[in-house]
Amino acid sequence: MRDESFLQRKLAERRGNAAFRELRLPEGKVDFCSNDYLGVVRNGWLEKTAPEPLPHGSGGSRLLAGNYPLITEVERQLAGFHAAPAGLVYNSGYDANLGLLSCVPQRGDWVLYDALSHASIRDGMRLSFAQNLSFAHNDLADLGRRLAGRNGDGTCFVVTESVFSMDGDMAPLKEMAALCREHGAQLIVDEAHATGVVGNAGEGLVQGLGLADECFARIHTFGKAVGCHGAVVLGSGLLRDYLINFSRSFIYTTALPPASVQAIAAAYTLLPQLGAQRAQLQRLIDRWRSAAIGYQRLDSRTPIQVVIVPGNDAVRALAERLQTAGLDVRPILYPTVPKGSERLRIVMHAFNTEEEVDTLTGLLKK
Repeated sequence: MRDESFLQRKLAERRGNAAFRELRLPEGKVDFCSNDYLGVVRNGWLEKTAPEPLPHGSGGSRLLAGNYPLITEVERQLAGFHAAPAGLVYNSGYDANLGLLSCVPQRGDWVLYDALSHASIRDGMRLSFAQNLSFAHNDLADLGRRLAGRNGDGTCFVVTESVFSMDGDMAPLKEMAALCREHGAQLIVDEAHATGVVGNAGEGLVQGLGLADECFARIHTFGKAVGCHGAVVLGSGLLRDYLINFSRSFIYTTALPPASVQAIAAAYTLLPQLGAQRAQLQRLIDRWRSAAIGYQRLDSRTPIQVVIVPGNDAVRALAERLQTAGLDVRPILYPTVPKGSERLRIVMHAFNTEEEVDTLTGLLKK
């Protein structure tokens, strides 16, 4: 019999820290946890707009049999929507960050990244030969010191998210872009949780602030408010050519099938029409923010709202009480977040009601 005791030891360690993860199925509760911010998935809008069915397989990687007219057409559509010269579609946001950050920064370069950057950003950096250094979360003074203090003649990249997935706050992108100009650094922004939600048409924070030309690269993912699957890296035509030649998570994977790419095209046609949903979402966020609760919460003006409940056991217990009351709220445990900052990650949606938000805040007053 195969000895798997080394796996058991690591899992026992997780259980001992009350950090053991398990998959669970939806149970019909009020959704306060999904990233379907605008209700695109819940309402089946993409299925209603889809023309005749397309293949669910692409036949290979983009460099072999997996390239086809629709995917290049949609890349042009995405670049136009996001005011970028060019775009390259990846199979997921994780693949996009991994592929970009593992191949663009070179030995002798520097990558300065926000300390709360997503795991996909960190994993991409680990695969590169550049030197990586974090700066304190959204701390412009610390970023300025890091930029001024770096050694060598290599290129410096500054990486951040526009909306942070675990805190819900926004990066000070205008000031960060100014620092990058001052120090000759390249700005990379992951717009995963801003896509579809921020901006008049859901174009994201970078465009909302008029900073599209200030970014070396932007990553927009489609698995959240956009309601489908995949991601795009936006930048120059030169960057697109470079990624096609050097980005391993693009080169060595089967391309998205036409059915998935068709859904992306339909979603981007739909996004400008969802202004009422974005307005309703903001009203619910404001209602939540104005209500008193009995716990510390982080300051966020986005759909991601955070209630701090230190300790894995404590936050699990509170989440279970909310689940028992019919609200699907999930705990975020250490080590996903630092010890002592365990939390409820509460997500608002355009399809939630004022009554549901009031029920949630009422339960959190106790």
